[in-house]
Amino acid sequence: MNKVWKRIRNTATALMVAIAGLTSTAHAAGLMTPINSTLPKLDIKDHKVKVTIADGFATTTVEQVFSNPHSQDLEAIYSFPVPSRASVGEFTYWINGQPVHGEVVEKQKARQIYEQEKQQGNHVALTEQESFQRFEIRVFPVKAQNEVKIRLVYLQPVSIDHGVGRFLYPLESGGVDEAQKAFWTADPIVHSEFSFELELKSGFPVEALRFPKHPQFHMQQIGPQHWKAEFSTLSESDLEAGASKFRIDQDILFYWRLKQDLPGSVELISYKPDTQSQGTFMLTLTPSDDLKPLTVGRDWVLILDMSGSMSGKFQTLVEGVRRGFEKFGPNDRVRIVLFNNNATEFTNGYVPATPANLDQLANDLAARSPGGGTNLMAGLKLGLKQVDADRTTGIWLVTDGVANVGETKQRKFLELVKDKDLRLFTMILGNEANRPLLNALAKRSNGFAIEVSNADDILGQLTLAASKVNHQALHDIEVEIDGVKVGDLQPANIGSLYRGQQLQLFGHYWKAGEVEVTISGRRGGEKVRYQTRFQLPEQTNEFPELERLWAFAQIDHLMAEQRDFGEDADRKDAVIDLAKQYGLVTEYTSMLVLEQEKFADYGIDQTNADRIEKEQQARQQRKQAQPTNRQVDKTNQQFSRPRPSLGGGGGGSMGWGWLVGLVALALFRQLYSLRRRMSQGS
Repeated sequence: MNKVWKRIRNTATALMVAIAGLTSTAHAAGLMTPINSTLPKLDIKDHKVKVTIADGFATTTVEQVFSNPHSQDLEAIYSFPVPSRASVGEFTYWINGQPVHGEVVEKQKARQIYEQEKQQGNHVALTEQESFQRFEIRVFPVKAQNEVKIRLVYLQPVSIDHGVGRFLYPLESGGVDEAQKAFWTADPIVHSEFSFELELKSGFPVEALRFPKHPQFHMQQIGPQHWKAEFSTLSESDLEAGASKFRIDQDILFYWRLKQDLPGSVELISYKPDTQSQGTFMLTLTPSDDLKPLTVGRDWVLILDMSGSMSGKFQTLVEGVRRGFEKFGPNDRVRIVLFNNNATEFTNGYVPATPANLDQLANDLAARSPGGGTNLMAGLKLGLKQVDADRTTGIWLVTDGVANVGETKQRKFLELVKDKDLRLFTMILGNEANRPLLNALAKRSNGFAIEVSNADDILGQLTLAASKVNHQALHDIEVEIDGVKVGDLQPANIGSLYRGQQLQLFGHYWKAGEVEVTISGRRGGEKVRYQTRFQLPEQTNEFPELERLWAFAQIDHLMAEQRDFGEDADRKDAVIDLAKQYGLVTEYTSMLVLEQEKFADYGIDQTNADRIEKEQQARQQRKQAQPTNRQVDKTNQQFSRPRPSLGGGGGGSMGWGWLVGLVALALFRQLYSLRRRMSQGS
């Protein structure tokens, strides 16, 4: 009997480990060392993160200390991902004890200067964008028996979906870059102190907060709608005594859920430093729940990635598919296509979505093993065949990688869906998938994309997705603004808005005054309009970061056009000009730190340092303020009805009930199996 309970205990432990994390990643954030290098390794001594979420955007500050315990000077190369829509605008390197801010320089020129200064033995540091959202920091020198300190700051808009906010601090790089894995090894260990502080100031009441994979975080309420969460590792003396060191190889994810039955809203923040300056605004529209449920039978095509990078994730994907099947209606049909080096039909056409059929499909999927490359084009082509024009079709594309077999050009993928009457929904797994391509595919087909981390509440993400595809959507959205001159709106092409989603608009204005905003679109075949009125202020210094957020949205639009239509010199120049003006790291620009007098030697103006000073002053002033509701036009009847939500309680989306149920079900199955074998004498 003791053996039986030991097996039960081991089973329970294995299940909890499986749920706690999908897989250990091949690469994570960390110090990079060439695999065949004979140079000694550096250490990450400290890694300190501070996050502030307020007024519709998040500011993330990362301070790190790199240590060199060896007898020779070394170069530090640190690789890390950043979240989607995040803009890197500050990179600071302490030289001789003094912080020096990085300035934006064209990428090739910045690398040339870095190498030149490095050869001369001078202090120099560089931040580059290496891929879609993976960045590298290079610092020289890290003196023998010494350490260096750097700081990185990035901004990102934060949206609420069905009343649930989500903030991701990415640390897992995904491990899908085979060339990188073959050349580099990454050290994700923090040898001394890791600390993470998050402050949430919400304009609306908050019901619950949660770190799904990091329950050790200490959360406390500071005041109404004001929360703080903190976590830090043990002291250095404790670490020397044998305590385990912190590894920065697992994403940190934070959810917060607003009070249920809040009405729709229109929120505004702006920045206009004086009466003569150009102003910048961010408008956030949260619609009331007026998108009706769909009841007609639909076709679902699942295009699932079976490439080698899915190893360790595929079984969780299967569990997600099994859970997603629960949302299918009795009149629905399902078809499954798998792809790696090639694409294959898994279901041999459409299968009625009966419980028995769906259960068998999930079991058959679970028996498969991933391997090979990522021929995304083959998977899409096969998945788009047999689409029935008489039935509503939803196509789910689930992948964690970058197309590396067959066709890889983005415009070819977009041509594939251009003239088809279907909705493509993409589930993007991990931090290194080709997010620009997958987002573009979803947008071109009037679908949507959902990003999923290993740290996510998978059922919660699926529940959000199911709510969208099971309800009407607002398509062909257009925005008109009258009253004062407004321009440079981003996004320029909105496309569709699904249930639970917010619409965030960035733009410029030149004079104060009342504006009337009209948002029109199609809902279930009928034309609908939403209108709101509010005042744009003459002068406000509260949010200088809006200029960077607008510029990043504009750059993101230009880069999407580069990928859609091929690289164009004028668009490239526009990206470089915007990046220099607003101090942003892009695929064409890097952030360079030099010894103070060297900036003038290279003809580099220190304009980013001035911008950083303004932003730091504004943040310090906002830090003293209480959470503020930025809602405007509060009397508008169009936004008086409740916004979409998924219901409260611990057993719903983003709660713990599903996790407990999943563990209990798995344990029950194991216990039942063991009991049967015991009764049979096994």
